[in-house]
Amino acid sequence: PLTSAYSLLIHLKMTGQLVYRPKKGKGFGGGHPNESLIGSLPDSSTHVIIELTSGTLFFNDQRKFGWVRLEKSAGLYESDAFLQKLGPEPLSESYTFEQFKKAVNKRKNTSIKAAILDQTVVAGVGNIYADESLFAAGIHPATKAGEVSSIKLKKLFTALREIMQLSIKLGGSSDRNYVDAEGKKGSYLKFAKVFRREGKACPECGSTITKIRVAGRGTHVCPKCQPIVGE
Repeated sequence: PLTSAYSLLIHLKMTGQLVYRPKKGKGFGGGHPNESLIGSLPDSSTHVIIELTSGTLFFNDQRKFGWVRLEKSAGLYESDAFLQKLGPEPLSESYTFEQFKKAVNKRKNTSIKAAILDQTVVAGVGNIYADESLFAAGIHPATKAGEVSSIKLKKLFTALREIMQLSIKLGGSSDRNYVDAEGKKGSYLKFAKVFRREGKACPECGSTITKIRVAGRGTHVCPKCQPIVGE
């Protein structure tokens, strides 16, 4: 939030950047790694310029999917359409297994992977974290959400939180399309057990990791560690 009664909402999407250029000293920026991070600004990808006391903040986005919005802070989560659709923050201390279970069970006829990718169920779970957490919980991604036992669902809840915490510690998983304000890429994928490891041996059982499609996404799975329910 800003010091006034307004909040600035920013979503970088796929190719967005935030670049800060101070009046004195060295600037920095983060987001999609291209020449705009180090080149002269504004350029053709600059869409928003914010003048600050000590410098200038540029919002750049080549593909124009990202956005910047200034909204009133009061009632923000109730009034903003984007925030309204977001599910609970998975790493929040107030987020409970019962909340997770209830949200997943509302989607009992969809695959468990589709359920946890749904941002209204839990915020921030993407393809990488879905595959890794389902592997850790021993759940086949194509299993219907309603067929996952409470014990397995609890393992999934725990795995999601642990894997996301580890990824944050390692700077994230965006090794190709994102760098932080220090120009560093995330290193989580070096520790991934199934994601992008198709054809390689499972680190748990030695079986070959396969790549299939579930919920319209490329999905990495160990057939032995993650058997489909009923097999």
